[in-house]
Amino acid sequence: MSVRLSEVIEVLDAAYPPRLAESWDSVGLVCGDPDDALDSVTIAVDATPAVVDEVPDGGLLLAHHPLLLRGVDTVAASTPKGALVHRLIRTGRSLFTAHTNADSASPGVSDALADALGLTVEAVLEPLSATADLDKWVIYVPRENAEAVRAAVFDAGAGQIGDYSHCSWSVSGIGQFLPHEGATPAVGSVGNVERVDEDRFEVIAPARLRGAVWSAMRAAHPYEEPAFDVFAMVPLPGDVGLGRICALPQPEPLGAFVSRVSGALPQTSWGVRAAGDPDLAVSRVAVCGGAGDSLLGAVAGAGVQAYVTADLRHHPADEHRRASGVALIDVAHWASEFPWCDQAAQLLRSRFGSSLSVRVSTLRTDPWNLGNCGGEQT
Repeated sequence: MSVRLSEVIEVLDAAYPPRLAESWDSVGLVCGDPDDALDSVTIAVDATPAVVDEVPDGGLLLAHHPLLLRGVDTVAASTPKGALVHRLIRTGRSLFTAHTNADSASPGVSDALADALGLTVEAVLEPLSATADLDKWVIYVPRENAEAVRAAVFDAGAGQIGDYSHCSWSVSGIGQFLPHEGATPAVGSVGNVERVDEDRFEVIAPARLRGAVWSAMRAAHPYEEPAFDVFAMVPLPGDVGLGRICALPQPEPLGAFVSRVSGALPQTSWGVRAAGDPDLAVSRVAVCGGAGDSLLGAVAGAGVQAYVTADLRHHPADEHRRASGVALIDVAHWASEFPWCDQAAQLLRSRFGSSLSVRVSTLRTDPWNLGNCGGEQT
């Protein structure tokens, strides 16, 4: 039974939705024909010439880091990246990238890092909103006109909740008003207090439809000056986003936790660096695969004792340590993301079984190849 590249893409897009990618990112199919039959997938953090050499002809390379991220105006074979694209195409090999969409997905890159360290994920460190920007409309209308106004705002796009439409909530009450000179009231007369049986109904609508809902409500409402409220709803955190907040099975000193990190991740010349009291008791940890100093502010308020990530810079790390007291564990960028390769492999194996050969490249594509560990990486 043959597998089409398009089938693999469908599985990857479901696990790592492209909508989760950052606006600056480049994810998805780089080269290859979705209609092609596929019998192998090789997974790696980086698409390098050595990794491409491991991909069988006609196979797919699933990479975490984009090969073509910055603005590209040529893929000429005389350029390093262009040469790699040409090699892939000539041999029928394809390239697919899952980058920041895999970072934010659940499970994603940080979940794989947490699992490698033996941690239990409790929450997303910097969650993405689970809902679009929404308004809640509260509209007061005479009872006999309520259905007409409700229908008008529904037609304008209000009242949609997931797979449901025409959603609203209502309650009855008494509206009161006093028309003054110059008013032309639809009910009552100038100079007399008027009390009217009214319905109050509530609907939600995307904020982008605010003008359309307002116009529809005004056109259908009988009053010269309708009474209504519009509340911008606070987005709720979702289960996707960058980084994870995790718990250790048992509290342990920071020194022991650093050893745990060092033993769990592949060795690199970068090694594992830490800043903090070795005797600090660590029970809750934040993790972020890849460069994570943009999340230091979230870490400070996460109720954790330590933070594991990569590419921490001197000044942000120093300021964070003095301000928050949270210990920092800095690892190689490649090493922090390598556990994701096994996660992606398990995803594809569980879906396609023996009909698709799936392997993880063991080549270390960390760009740093010399360090205190001595020797050169292979």
